[in-house]
Amino acid sequence: MSGEKTYGAVLRALRQQARLTMEQLSEASGVSVRAIGDMERGRSRVPQRRTVVALADGLGLGETQRDGLLAASRADRPARAVAVAGTAVPPRSVRDFTGRGPQLARLKDMAERSATGDGVSVAVISGPPGCGKTTLALRAASDLAEDFPGGCFMVDLHGVDGAVDPGEALLKLLKALGVSDRRLSQEGAAGHAGLLRALLGERRCLVVLDNARDEGQVRPLLPSDGRSLVLVTSRRPLTGLEDVDRLALEEMTQDEAVALLCRILGEERAAAEPDAVARVAEMCGRLPLALRVAGNRLAISAAWTVEHLARRLADEERRLSALTVDDVRVEAAFELSYRELTDAAARMMRLLSLVPGPDMTAAYGACLAEVDVFEAEDVMEELVEAGLLQATVSGRYQLHDLLRLFARGRLAREEPPVERRAADDRLRAWLLDTAVVAGRWYKPKYGAPPATWRGIVPLESTEDARAWLQGEAPAWLAALRSAAQRDEHLRVVEMGDAMEWFCNLWVFWGHWSELYELAGHAAAALDDPGMRAFSHNMHAWALIACDHRYREAIDQAETGLRCARLAGNVPQQASAMSHAAVAHRKLGEAQEAVDKARASVELYEGIGDREGWLGAVVNLGSSLRFLGLTSEAHAQNLRIIEFLDSPDQEVGGHLAAMVRAHTTYALGLDLAVLGRWSEALDRHREALERFRDLGMTHMQASALLGTGEALIELGEPDEARSCLGGVLELGDAADAAVVSEARKRLEALPAG
Repeated sequence: MSGEKTYGAVLRALRQQARLTMEQLSEASGVSVRAIGDMERGRSRVPQRRTVVALADGLGLGETQRDGLLAASRADRPARAVAVAGTAVPPRSVRDFTGRGPQLARLKDMAERSATGDGVSVAVISGPPGCGKTTLALRAASDLAEDFPGGCFMVDLHGVDGAVDPGEALLKLLKALGVSDRRLSQEGAAGHAGLLRALLGERRCLVVLDNARDEGQVRPLLPSDGRSLVLVTSRRPLTGLEDVDRLALEEMTQDEAVALLCRILGEERAAAEPDAVARVAEMCGRLPLALRVAGNRLAISAAWTVEHLARRLADEERRLSALTVDDVRVEAAFELSYRELTDAAARMMRLLSLVPGPDMTAAYGACLAEVDVFEAEDVMEELVEAGLLQATVSGRYQLHDLLRLFARGRLAREEPPVERRAADDRLRAWLLDTAVVAGRWYKPKYGAPPATWRGIVPLESTEDARAWLQGEAPAWLAALRSAAQRDEHLRVVEMGDAMEWFCNLWVFWGHWSELYELAGHAAAALDDPGMRAFSHNMHAWALIACDHRYREAIDQAETGLRCARLAGNVPQQASAMSHAAVAHRKLGEAQEAVDKARASVELYEGIGDREGWLGAVVNLGSSLRFLGLTSEAHAQNLRIIEFLDSPDQEVGGHLAAMVRAHTTYALGLDLAVLGRWSEALDRHREALERFRDLGMTHMQASALLGTGEALIELGEPDEARSCLGGVLELGDAADAAVVSEARKRLEALPAG
């Protein structure tokens, strides 16, 4: 119903259609006349869901109209531009930034000197919690952005609580700088710091490393030379770092603190009570964070006078109780807003401190508080309004480090231990159960969730499943690690089983080896040789496909084979043989590869396991071609297509689509070796489309290369140039050998 209309326009149209005045609607809904008028004229923010529901009831709306009004309210909620904690994103400045003139001038001078390569490339901004270190760094980044054509980036290092590992921070920055998962995998963890130094040396970038714990956390993230500038914020001065400039930040001056409050409140309101504003600024310790919380409290509570807030702050018994730890002033400011929350919002804030990832959706709140997603969203929006939760432009929420600590402390004091454990268990179970259901979308004999499944988030398609698994990976991986630590062995092995086929779509995630190592330990603890065999075999896959550690992969496959034989599990025996064959081929051991691949096919055939047989035959074909037996390889691959095309075969879904794509590509390789270039071209073009449909970017590059090679042989250099250029555009998302070959082929083409 809403279309492109604003929420206010939709509300007005519905009220007029019902032939109600504002006064009549107010009486029917319980919402004030002034509030209704402000909504219709667009003078106020969109109300919370419960207010919209009350208006819908007052209007007597049917289901369709009610849904339209709710949809319009959700669509009209303004996006908030904030830096997402824990990810590398272009930083945004705070719009009402106030003061700090000398400090900004110093940072500008550092930036100008860094442009010549003569000045320092690192500046440490240090000071107590809440003094505005991050705000200053972001304002400087915003002011200086045009001077850094390589881009501006920010990483929250979470130094106060749950500090980010330097390796993870390196990955965030490298990905933000455009480095692909493929390149990261090739470099390995040991090479990431050097790669970052090289990139920051080549480009002129500005990087904000926010909330650093200590020298060791930031040292791998710093450039050695070049014209980039890194701003590090930390509670500590990080005196162990050499060749850096330092800026010690303290609380604001009284004039700056008053000016900041005035900007938040509005000049007219602040001018009416100047003495009270000055007292509030002083009692907030002139800390920007505390001032913002106090100012936001006044902005939300329009009926409050500044004097009323000042009297509340003057209650020394309450205020001093929050001044007993290092972060006393900031916690006092948090306490002020926390006491004004509804019971539901206060409980939600406490529970959100249990979320293991850097940010969250409303679904996390729904799980923790045991409410539906819409109710959780309304409660979390209350926290946003109170300044205790941040909303991001992507529709997610985050708790700042200090607020997370505050909420966690409140959780320990206000929730009984049994309730805390129950909430933690509930969240872990939800994350792992949802991940299992999402992963099984890609497994044969599973697919869509069972009819009995009632999930908090919709998983109605493979696209939904993939988006959730990738978007929530930090949280469900943390939940998996927690489950492993708690000896929840069945959950861990269930997760490994669920990811068996999804992992092929996200090869370069970076944690598959860890996941299957955890699954192997859990299976061993359960004394289940069948699950041990599966976990070792999948670990072998991860070592081959993700880590390129082929000899270790053979060891894992051999262990998997022993466990499978102990369990009498023939499919896992065959799987172990197949993985070992791939590793032997990668090591150039052609005959060993063929022997183990053939043994794998025979084992699958012996038990009639067609699902396993398909992959084993693809592997056998690749091994035969590698040994020089291309005609035999081609015959094996044709067997697969013939099977998939047969009307009575039972293998379908994601597995069949992936096998067909790989086999089509393999046939193109066979035909190219046999010199049948026109047929090879057709196969590679078909494979390219199939890989695109599956979202397998790294295989798209291989198919593009095969297409380009066939076009060259067929005398079509212009089209070949386009295909080979497409490989280069994929860059590090493709295999390095594929990119190198495409570049060589391009250079050999006549200029066109």
